[in-house]
Amino acid sequence: MRRLFSTFARGLPGTGLLLMRLVAGIAVIARAVAILWGGPGLGPAILQVLAAGAGLLLLAGLWTPIAGALMAVIYLWDIFSNPGDLWTKVLLGTLCAALALLGPGAWSVDARLFGWKRIDVRDRH
Repeated sequence: MRRLFSTFARGLPGTGLLLMRLVAGIAVIARAVAILWGGPGLGPAILQVLAAGAGLLLLAGLWTPIAGALMAVIYLWDIFSNPGDLWTKVLLGTLCAALALLGPGAWSVDARLFGWKRIDVRDRH
């Protein structure tokens, strides 16, 4: 993960990425649950379960590039396979693609697992 992002943004940019992750994750999960509640067929149900799982990963900031890219592909597929509600799909797909490209920010599980570590070496005196 460190190879993808040289640093995990802190301060205001990190806060912006946190807000983007929260909004995208909550919106994706809410949309997937609403569609699953309607009782879709097996194909759309599998797609929405994948979407909800990727939304949970976005919320936590875990594997953000993978989850964001997966969501962008899912929404791109959804745009062409189900023509209704086009602009919501475009908005969520774009937001998830942006998160995949920008990274999770400092307040994420990715930053804790893959961010730079500080090692203090004590003198033996």
